[in-house]
Amino acid sequence: MANKLSDWSRAISQWQPSNESIAGMITVPLLLLIGLLVLLGYYWSSEPDPFDIETAAMERAQVTDARLTTGSYTTSAVIAAMETLLNKRGGYLSNDIMPPSIWLDNIPNWEFGVLVQVRDLSRSMRNDFSRSQSQSAEDVDLIIAEPKFNFDNKSWFLPASESVYQEGIDALYGYLARLQNPENPNAQFYARADNLQEWLGQVEKRLGSLSQRLSASVGQVRLNTDLAGDADAEQSTTTSSQVSVKTPWTEIDDVFYEARGAAWALVHFMKAIERDFESVLQKKNALISLRQIVRELEAAQDPIWSPMILNGSGFGLFANHSLVMASYISRANAAVIDLRDLLKQG
Repeated sequence: MANKLSDWSRAISQWQPSNESIAGMITVPLLLLIGLLVLLGYYWSSEPDPFDIETAAMERAQVTDARLTTGSYTTSAVIAAMETLLNKRGGYLSNDIMPPSIWLDNIPNWEFGVLVQVRDLSRSMRNDFSRSQSQSAEDVDLIIAEPKFNFDNKSWFLPASESVYQEGIDALYGYLARLQNPENPNAQFYARADNLQEWLGQVEKRLGSLSQRLSASVGQVRLNTDLAGDADAEQSTTTSSQVSVKTPWTEIDDVFYEARGAAWALVHFMKAIERDFESVLQKKNALISLRQIVRELEAAQDPIWSPMILNGSGFGLFANHSLVMASYISRANAAVIDLRDLLKQG
């Protein structure tokens, strides 16, 4: 037995692994790890499904439909959108610094599109929807929520974006709970035409900007209309009468997915607005206009069958997904303008 042990120890000490065996030991696990990260990145890159406005409002307000107060749908829609942002597949990806998240850009841009719409609506809730007039006090919970959602979307440490956004969500839950309490009249949501106009004005500008950036995927030379409509208008510095605009090819899919995220959020917000402002919209005969906005935005959410965002020329051989998205966004923007005009009428 002792001789056998001695032989084995001598054989082990004399064994020298070949370069091929070392390379094999390193390569196989590395390839398996890369394959796993690729599959995980693909799984995380799927866009979240839409949620039901009615269900979201009742679950978050913790009341029956008959007891939901004005403003509950809009507030719940903002909460649900932010919770989706934080809890979807892979969680919140915009501030991740580890693979595979650091290689992904489609979903982070989608997240930013949603976040911008949340910021705009929470600002309107703080400045307009929750206040009866310009001299009235701001709501104590919305004072907290609105700046929290405007925190840096790429902060990964001390504090992380997720923790700050969760504080904003918690503040909105406080506001929503106070809205349901008839013994606490300090929390209000004023569904008035002028308040709705203010928020729609922000939506109009956001959609207009997205439409221009999407259309610039093919490059255009446009007439400078910055001072059009006012003969006495001035600007800081002189600019050319024609402006060349083109989105860099590296940013084309970024703008596309940002627009997808914005459209996803606005679909839910518009449906919530329809319920909270139903009497106002009916009086102005504007329900159809709002539903047309929702229809155009929902069309912008159709599944993408191409493995990548194509950037063909306008009438070229290959598709241009940005121009298709720009068409839906532009039509939604035109419907928003029409809706604002209806709300201005007596």
